[in-house]
Amino acid sequence: MTLLLEARDLSFGYTAERMLFEHLDLELEEGEAIGIAGVSGCGKSSLCQCLCGIIPHIKSGERRGGVYLKGQELADLRLCEIAVSVGMVFQEPEQQFFSPVLEANLAFGPENICLPRQQIGERISGALEFSRLEQYRLAHPRQLSGGQQQLGALSCILTLQPQVLIFDEAASQLDEDGCQLLDETIGRLKEQGKALIIVDHHMKRLHHADKILYLREGGWELK
Repeated sequence: MTLLLEARDLSFGYTAERMLFEHLDLELEEGEAIGIAGVSGCGKSSLCQCLCGIIPHIKSGERRGGVYLKGQELADLRLCEIAVSVGMVFQEPEQQFFSPVLEANLAFGPENICLPRQQIGERISGALEFSRLEQYRLAHPRQLSGGQQQLGALSCILTLQPQVLIFDEAASQLDEDGCQLLDETIGRLKEQGKALIIVDHHMKRLHHADKILYLREGGWELK
C-alpha cells in the first residue's frame, strides 16, 4: 500500500493559548478510509483544513508539526499542486459553485491547470457519469436536491482526479435520501481505491472507515 497523506506530531489552534489538538499522528494509505469523530468544536474541520492545505495557505493559526503529501510538506506546495491530489467536500455544497450552470463549475478546476479542451470535456463527462448526474449537466445547481448538490460538488473535485478525498460532515445538512445517496457514492469511491477521510459526529455514517480517529478536548485516539 502506498502512503499518500501523513500528519506527524501535528498540533493546531487559532491561538497559541488554546490548541484544538496536539501531537497528532495519522497515516492515510491508498484505498484506505479513515473516519474522524468528536463533539462540535473539538477541531474536526480544522484538522481537515490542515490535511488539505487550507491551513496554512488560506487560513492561519498556530500550526506545529507537519502534514506531508507523498512525502512533501503541504506548506511547501502551492494550492494548485495540492488540489490535483487532495480534494475536500464541505458541509455546504454552495461553497463550491460559482456558476449557474453545473457543467461550468466542473470545468473550472481542469481549466485552471490548463488541460486541453477535449480532456476537460472527457473529465466532466466522466465525473457526471460517476455521480449519476449526466442529465443535470446544464442545470442550475439550485435545481438539484441537497444530496445531488453534494454529488455536484464532489464532481467538481473529481474532474481533478485526486487520490485523496475528504468529506467534512458532508451529510450534516442532508435529508435521509440525500444521506443515502452520498453514502452509496462514498462506497463506490472506496471500491475504486480512493483514499478517504470521512468526518461525521454520527458514528453510523462512518461505517466505510477502516479505522476511526476520535478527537477529544486535550487529546485524540485512533482505533
